[in-house]
Amino acid sequence: MSEHQIDHIEMIEEIKVKRERMINSAYSLGFTSEVTIKYSQELDELINEYQKAMEASSRPTDEIKFAFKQMTMIWPKVLV
Repeated sequence: MSEHQIDHIEMIEEIKVKRERMINSAYSLGFTSEVTIKYSQELDELINEYQKAMEASSRPTDEIKFAFKQMTMIWPKVLV
């Protein structure tokens, strides 16, 4: 596995953790609580960093694309 792939996987894991914290906060404190909004903003920053890193690197592997796609598809289901 290349260094870029490891970095991307670490970024994805960090995004997953932050997303989970945000979801838990939303359920326990409410979707508009300061803590939930803080997690949401931090998650946005992580996702933006990930996207910039992906653009800067060569074509991402199918595994990384699949993991990110799964992550982003789960979020809308949580809001229902």
